[in-house]
Amino acid sequence: MKFLGIIPARYASSRFPGKPLIDIEGKTMIQRVYEQVKKSTKLNDVVVATDDQRIAQTVSSFGGNIVMTAGHHQSGTDRCAEVIAQVNGYDIAINIQGDEPFINPIQIDLLADCFKNPHTKIATLVKEITQEDELFNVNIPKVVRNIKGEAIYFSRQTIPFLRGMEKENWLQNQTFYKHIGIYAYQIETLKELTKLPISMLEEAEALEQLRWLENGYAIQTAITEHETVAIDTKEDLSKILKLFFNKD
Repeated sequence: MKFLGIIPARYASSRFPGKPLIDIEGKTMIQRVYEQVKKSTKLNDVVVATDDQRIAQTVSSFGGNIVMTAGHHQSGTDRCAEVIAQVNGYDIAINIQGDEPFINPIQIDLLADCFKNPHTKIATLVKEITQEDELFNVNIPKVVRNIKGEAIYFSRQTIPFLRGMEKENWLQNQTFYKHIGIYAYQIETLKELTKLPISMLEEAEALEQLRWLENGYAIQTAITEHETVAIDTKEDLSKILKLFFNKD
């Protein structure tokens, strides 16, 4: 199988405009993401998918590959689908977040390994929740899996609900997982996903993967032990600098 890593990157972020081009200790964020992704042992190629010439020029300046895409896409999945419509020869596309400059390439390899099972059409990562503040944070999507490791449901609420038990005891009595937002798709499946209309559950929870579940697609999960740190705001950038570079 041939794997293509796709990093969607747009300039017009509502919370942090231009964040792919922010400087992180001498390198732009998009360069740091690209360099981390290139360390994967499973990917045959890596491209940045963008609708912005400033991002494209920056990627070209450090020798990265670019595919220009339209500006109207509502999700990274849609942008990835446009990429595979322009390139040929790949079996699996991996959608990698463009705002995680220190993503561990082992996570990409772990996701790729899900396709050793020929029945896998879509795959994603989950991580065990160990902190109570994460468990009850509605900004962190949770996932419940079946015995085959497939996702049953994703929710911003804490799932499963432990009836009759005080919440401070939940972590000691149940294994909970949070969703890590990196996806891989068989090429033909990705094409199908972008044709699906927005679903009721997706609209309710604002989680696009619920559209796929609601339409009968199985989502294989793999458990990662590595944390991901995304930059959504300027405050997140400050945390990154402190965490990785000891900057106050």
